[in-house]
Amino acid sequence: QVQLVESGGGLMQPGGSLRISCTASGSIFSSNVMGWYRQAPGKQRELVATITSSGSTNYADFVEGRFTLSRDNAKNTVSLQMNSLKPEDTAVYYCNALVRASMMSSWRAYWGQGTQVTVSS
Repeated sequence: QVQLVESGGGLMQPGGSLRISCTASGSIFSSNVMGWYRQAPGKQRELVATITSSGSTNYADFVEGRFTLSRDNAKNTVSLQMNSLKPEDTAVYYCNALVRASMMSSWRAYWGQGTQVTVSS
């Protein structure tokens, strides 16, 4: 089994910064894509950013250059640096990873339990 553990969420005023991280552990032969989704109450879960093992990143339009996603393949860790935070960034942020346990295994997506990010005055 694979576990994703998130950290770094919290409360920040508008315009402030937060850094959230996610570490994958367990039966991991390889991990192709890792990233972050978020979900606010009453809204659908939406993509924030993803990064491949080669370092290629993809960001949602609402990021508007404010966030930076990085990856440490050796540690199976991704970090999302969030700057210029807005109240609308308030949500539970979920880590996601596409993982396979061996070359004979199929790729499977795993989710973290989520970390709360609240942006408010």
